[in-house]
Order: sequence, then structure tokens, then C-alpha cells
Amino acid sequence: MKTVLFSVLASMLLASTAQAITIEDCDWRARADAIVEPWAENSRTFSNGKTRLALLDVIEPAAGAMHLLVMSPPYDELGGRQCKVVSAEPGIGFSGIDFTALTAAYDPSIGLMFTVPVLFYDPNIAMSRPARLEFTLNQATGVINAWLVGGE
Repeated sequence: MKTVLFSVLASMLLASTAQAITIEDCDWRARADAIVEPWAENSRTFSNGKTRLALLDVIEPAAGAMHLLVMSPPYDELGGRQCKVVSAEPGIGFSGIDFTALTAAYDPSIGLMFTVPVLFYDPNIAMSRPARLEFTLNQATGVINAWLVGGE
């Protein structure tokens, strides 16, 4: 448990100079037709089905079309989960997300912790670079914190 906590804290410190990640409410990117087929391979549940992550491909811009959908507690007054989209920057996703390599862990003091390899477009070199997207989800508060590791 201490190793996981140390790893998360170290990653956050190392990522302090990395590109900012945005967490936004679901919008046009979270359409059902944007979920990458086959759905069974590009969507996973956690916490006894309370939290779902899905890979989204909105097609354009090609260098930033991939996003992650996060549906999780807390629930609203009608019983619906919060719905968030994780992107590289506002409205722009990643060049690629290796959803099959998504890993998850849980620490009661942090919440759910996710890691997934991504490619993000770097305009300075006009190419995509690899990195690791790491994010935490506190299901009690709904707070999601995200950062990139590597790719500098």
C-alpha cells in the first residue's frame, strides 16, 4: 500500500512540468457513436460496476481525436452518475490511447488510480509523442486529478 502511494505521489511530482490534462463535463465527445468498437474491449467497469471507463474516438482532429469517458459516483438526485471526459486539453484529445493496457488500483486514502499509455501531439516537433496518462478518482467527491508522465 505504501509503495502504491509513493508511486502516485512521485508520478505527480514528476509530472509537474508535463502537459496539463483537462477533465470536463460530458458534451458532444461523449456520444454513443464515439465509443470505440468493439465496446466490450474498449469499456471497463470498476468498483462493482459503479465506475465505467470507455475509449472515445471523435475522428477529428486526427492528432487529438481520442478521449476517455469516465462515468462514476457521486450520483445526482435522479440516481445518475457523474459523466466526465478526460482530454489532453480543452476540446482536444490524444493521438492514441492504448486502452488494452489500462491498469487500475485502489487505495482508500486516494481512491481509484488509473494508468494508460497515450500518444499526445507535440506541435513543437509536429509529431505525436508517447507518455503515460495517470489519474485518480475519488468516488465520494467525484474529484478526478490527472497528469501525464514522460513524453518531455
